[in-house]
Amino acid sequence: MQIIQSRRSFLASVAAAGAAGLTAAASFATEAPLETSTIRLAKIRGICIAPQYVAEELLRLEGFRDIRYVMAEAGYGQSEKIARGDVDFSLNFAAPLVLAIDAGDPITLLAGVHPGCFELFGDESIHSITDLRGKTVGIQGLGSTPHVFVTSMAAYVGLDPQKDIRWVTDPSVGPMELFIKGKVHAFLGFPPEPQELRARDIGHVVVNSAIDRPWSQYFCCMLAGNTDFVRNNPVATKHVLRAILRAADLCVAEPRRVARQIVDGGFTDNYDYALQTMSEVPYGKWREYDPEDTIRFYALRLHESDMIKSSPQEIIANGTDWRFLIDVKRELKT
Repeated sequence: MQIIQSRRSFLASVAAAGAAGLTAAASFATEAPLETSTIRLAKIRGICIAPQYVAEELLRLEGFRDIRYVMAEAGYGQSEKIARGDVDFSLNFAAPLVLAIDAGDPITLLAGVHPGCFELFGDESIHSITDLRGKTVGIQGLGSTPHVFVTSMAAYVGLDPQKDIRWVTDPSVGPMELFIKGKVHAFLGFPPEPQELRARDIGHVVVNSAIDRPWSQYFCCMLAGNTDFVRNNPVATKHVLRAILRAADLCVAEPRRVARQIVDGGFTDNYDYALQTMSEVPYGKWREYDPEDTIRFYALRLHESDMIKSSPQEIIANGTDWRFLIDVKRELKT
């Protein structure tokens, strides 16, 4: 009885989020049958991709019966698993996805979900992006998500990321620990890292992509799918996208419930950090922003930094398909 009540409460929350609820779910049943009832999503240590962590019940309403989470490294690791077909879909960071598409990986971008979760932390010597000139920045490795995003940010303000920034990696110590120990001047964090640093009063925020322009005007996390899966399973693709976007609405409407759910689901340990993330990340912006603008913006930055060879228009032509988003936006319009 408790399980049934919990499920009813969850579905009521979905309806309250303006995400179509059970009435819409019934109308979805008139659509063509799914080509497959199995779906595989990525699982990473970060929690900014919470919509895909809390989408399981919504995916079941869409007709999926076998929903699996596959562990992956954030950013490049997610892209790699999507391209290889180990994962069907995942929310992933925009700039690393541009790199993967430029490299010819079979990845198709379907939608943007939210614009802000990464934060650039600096010590007392860093107060703006231009202050990174001649300074050290901790990263997991060249080509990692923080490296790609900081490169984009540096290029935007006129720095040469290859010459003006000293990139520091350590196989035995993570970038955040390097920053905490004072071994680097700056580091780019993703939830729950920024929440932990603020709680411990370590460093200060130089850029917050959720509120600082121009980063807050573009998507950070986007939904990407394996190109073959998208091509061969268009009905299933649309159903996945719809479930993920309804879950994003749920993050806005019920942040406490979502935070508790991702902790109970084993996606993170700290409820307070999870709640902060749900409250701070603008998950509702998927309805307002144009995902193509995001790809154009980051592709231009990365092209300026010689990290990609393709033009922004080539990236858009080769790696995006917005038809599903257009349909789903029409259905979930409030």
